[in-house]
Amino acid sequence: MSQSDIWTEKYRPHTFEEVVGQQEIIKRVRSLVQAMNIPHLMFAGPAGTGKSTLALITVKQLFGEAWKENYLELNASDERGIDVIRQKVKDFARTRALENIPFKVIFLDEADALTKEAQQALRRTMENYTNTCRFIMSCNYSSNIIDPIQSRCVVFRFKLLEKKDVLEVIKRIAEKEKLKLTPEALETLYEASEGDCRRAINLLQATASIALDINAEMINMISSSNKPTGVRIVLDYALAGDFLNARDKLLEVMLKESISGQDLIKIMQKEIWNLPIEPEVKVRLTEKTGECEFRMTEGSDEFVQLQALLASFVLAGQGKAL
Repeated sequence: MSQSDIWTEKYRPHTFEEVVGQQEIIKRVRSLVQAMNIPHLMFAGPAGTGKSTLALITVKQLFGEAWKENYLELNASDERGIDVIRQKVKDFARTRALENIPFKVIFLDEADALTKEAQQALRRTMENYTNTCRFIMSCNYSSNIIDPIQSRCVVFRFKLLEKKDVLEVIKRIAEKEKLKLTPEALETLYEASEGDCRRAINLLQATASIALDINAEMINMISSSNKPTGVRIVLDYALAGDFLNARDKLLEVMLKESISGQDLIKIMQKEIWNLPIEPEVKVRLTEKTGECEFRMTEGSDEFVQLQALLASFVLAGQGKAL
């Protein structure tokens, strides 16, 4: 376990009542557990919203003290090949549970990272060992899971946690760790987490290593998502038609503040809505940022793509069609 995950594990909920957010999902899963017979489950949604935690609580509620003997957890992003399904999963699935529950549980975290071949093998395993094993899979994007597997699972779609839910967790941890947070610090912590509770906890842990009295400035210093001050200047130069200064300032921001191209794209996308331009132009520029990010993820040179994006801002500032 990495140092940054210690608090996440330490304060992980152990019962359904302790879980924040996702109340409708919790209600349905709890009813399945009370019936002592769950189907194959798929938890899909953004990171840090409680998918792994809910899977662990489900198993603990089913098996009680004997949960470790009847539970296998695999991170599919690390063990994503067909051999893992043929060996580890099959060996565990073919043996019967040790308690009164007639099945074991296998939890596949980040299942959308499994190769297509591994998913095909998993489909057959789910069919052949359904009497002795149930699968719980978590993924960020269910569209990356083949249809035959999705059709065998009850799919629950998680949403980003609301502000009140994230702050409830943060305040609970702060009280137990004897931390003092200003209201501004709580606000900044939530904004930096963007609804990801795990990220909020890790930021709080990192900031608490500096001091027990935490303010917004300290969180901004620790958070890698702290908005560089130069981005607005870059966009202002571009809208004014000064492409060369905009390009030079962009390079300065990337090198001086060590901001990656994809992080800059996200910051620019948010900053667009604060620019003094027409709403229709803002929409078109947002579309351009999406195209730029797609090309980056496909392996294109970041600085070249960002220069192309700046050219779009220059054209927008001159009132020309994008």
